[in-house]
This record gives sequence, C-alpha cells and structure tokens, in this order.
Amino acid sequence: MLSIKRAYLPAEEVDGHRVLVDRLWPRGVKRTDLNIDEWLKDVAPSTELRKWFDHRSDRWLEFSASYRAELQRPEQAAEVSRLADLAAGGVVTLIYGARSETENHAVVLKSAIDACHLKRR
Repeated sequence: MLSIKRAYLPAEEVDGHRVLVDRLWPRGVKRTDLNIDEWLKDVAPSTELRKWFDHRSDRWLEFSASYRAELQRPEQAAEVSRLADLAAGGVVTLIYGARSETENHAVVLKSAIDACHLKRR
C-alpha cells in the first residue's frame, strides 16, 4: 500500500516505511522530529523544474508532465520501481513538504509508482 503525507503532520505507526521524497529538507522541521526511514533526494523533481513550477496552479499540468518525463530517466525509474516493490510488500508513505495536498510532486510520484505496480500484474 502506498500513501502520501505532509512532513508537518505527525508520524504514525500506520505510515509504515516513511520516505522523504523532497530534494530539500522541509522548512522548520527538525531532523529528529520527522521520523523517516530514508530520504530519496534524487527521485524529487530537478532543481530547475521545482523552481520553475514555484507551486503555481497555472503551471501544474505542465509541471506534472515534465516531472513524469524526469521519472522515466534510468536512475529515477529504478527508484520508482524499487518503491513499487516496497509498496507491494507493505505500507509505504511518501513524505513531502509542499503546502498543497493536491498539486505537489508526491502526487505525481505516487501515480508513477502505482502505474509501475500495475504494469507488473
């Protein structure tokens, strides 16, 4: 099972394996408070794409498409596949720092991981 959760919400046992998927550490969160199992910076959008998007709703569709393209690169695709394997074996929660719960890269990443899992069936 795969879910997403803001870094500013408390960790819960039901979160399972917690993976921070941001390139930058979430602002105002102490490292000791986040309670993550791993930090995958390289699966996050490139710095250029992240800065261009700037969490603007009018850029969401283009950002999503561009980020999906980045996730097709060999290194990112390998991480997507690994996360799909982890989620197939237990609960995995993708942790992100963005304000929006609907227009953030973790939503796109979750969709890519879900699609990877479905292809294997």
